[in-house]
Amino acid sequence: MKQEEVICCQIQEWYPKFKSLSLKTAILELPESFIEYLAGDSDTFLLPTSVSNEDAFPNRIHKPEDEEDYQLAEGSEDESEQPLLPPSFPELELKIKESIELLGGAVFPKLNWSSPKDTAWISPTGTLKCTSFSDIALLLRSSDSVVHDLCHAFDSCSDKTLCRPHHFYLALRKWYPALRPEMEFRCFVRGQQLVGISQREVTAYYPAVLERKDNLKDLIHDFFLDNIEGRFKSENYTFDIYVTKDRRVKLIDFNPWCEFTLPLLFTWEELEQIGRSGEDVDFRIVESQNTVRPGLKTAVPYDYIDMSSGSGWDQFLRKADEELQQQMRSS
Repeated sequence: MKQEEVICCQIQEWYPKFKSLSLKTAILELPESFIEYLAGDSDTFLLPTSVSNEDAFPNRIHKPEDEEDYQLAEGSEDESEQPLLPPSFPELELKIKESIELLGGAVFPKLNWSSPKDTAWISPTGTLKCTSFSDIALLLRSSDSVVHDLCHAFDSCSDKTLCRPHHFYLALRKWYPALRPEMEFRCFVRGQQLVGISQREVTAYYPAVLERKDNLKDLIHDFFLDNIEGRFKSENYTFDIYVTKDRRVKLIDFNPWCEFTLPLLFTWEELEQIGRSGEDVDFRIVESQNTVRPGLKTAVPYDYIDMSSGSGWDQFLRKADEELQQQMRSS
């Protein structure tokens, strides 16, 4: 894998060309101070303070009496041990708030390459749905996938000269609550030819997808020929798509052709062989309950320490409890 192939798959590189085929997205360049916050290795997880009273769980309510926790008496032996104060990114927060409003009030975030799917469990909704800067900061700061973008994006490149991108971007993508996971597919392109298509949700069996297998294969192949072939810079890459109820295909993402992109129902060896042999496009889905795959990534939570009253985690847990109570009342 070449460094240029990885660079081409950054969302700020491909989205302008394929905007009409993809999800509505706002892309913001991130300040270096926020990157340092995301990559920080502090044992204490501090969520940023907010400039907006409409913010979600880390909206720490300012009370004069709380400041006593940060004040030390004169002559105290602990004067040298200053408490960690939460960071603040007011300009970025306001840009994010404006973008969320323009995109309908809810988004899911990603950096140059990766979304924080490994931390969806931490959200009160169990998804990547974000309605505030706080939601976004929590998911990004907790994600191993994001750490890969920050520190290891070029590690597998044979011609590596970069340790990290020159600039990092936050892509805020419009949230669509009714998306069906069984209708998302990963497509594999080798030598500018589509060689394989795999169902992305491999942990469940969907009979309706099996019934439409041949039609879906033709639909996705035609989409590639009409919209992708020859337009993307790399020779070898993958792209993810979503098929809507009315048979429209939406482009979700591009990824490099390499080991840190999951091949799902294939192996990389199989895909290489199909590409060399010139065989027809191989379309694979979960065709029975017996072929369901286990989850391919398990998130490992950080050691969360700041659980005091009024902290970000205290507010988060309250929000999660309120969400649960509301769901119980609705049902």
